[in-house]
Amino acid sequence: MASLQDQLMKVGLADEKKARAVRTEKRKQRKQQPKGTTQVSEAELRARQAREEKAERDRQLNLERQRAAELKAIQAQIRQLIETHRLDRRGAEATYQFVDGKTIKKLSVKDAMVDPLSRGRLAIARLGENYEVVPETVARKIMERDAGAVVVLHEKASDDTGEDDPYAGYEIPDDLMW
Repeated sequence: MASLQDQLMKVGLADEKKARAVRTEKRKQRKQQPKGTTQVSEAELRARQAREEKAERDRQLNLERQRAAELKAIQAQIRQLIETHRLDRRGAEATYQFVDGKTIKKLSVKDAMVDPLSRGRLAIARLGENYEVVPETVARKIMERDAGAVVVLHEKASDDTGEDDPYAGYEIPDDLMW
């Protein structure tokens, strides 16, 4: 089927010169028109906005999932530190009392652990519902990850002489322990 222009030329209403002029004018108009200025409909705008909102929701959800995974990994690290470095309390003769939140708890420990616990050489860490005795260095590593996991860690006093204590030979009376 011939174009309208061809049909007009056959009938004699248009000539070749005018047709060529019209074609060149159309071509010039197309070249002058920027390519990105096409009309964007309202539906396309709403669709684009909906896609952007969905992408933002997905980003937020991924961030939440990532935070939850990081928290879970930190808890696993704390559990591993406590389980591998906890001190053996079998055959415990003494009880050590400490405050956890607003309640006073008792923990059975060996007699040799009581003094290091009070001097800050040993610490008590929470493992689930239980409590474990760990060395001070491990307690500091746990506190880097979660300060709430270490229940008792006394600060070392500057006058603490440790093993070179001049009063080491003197026994502490039983009524001074609480």
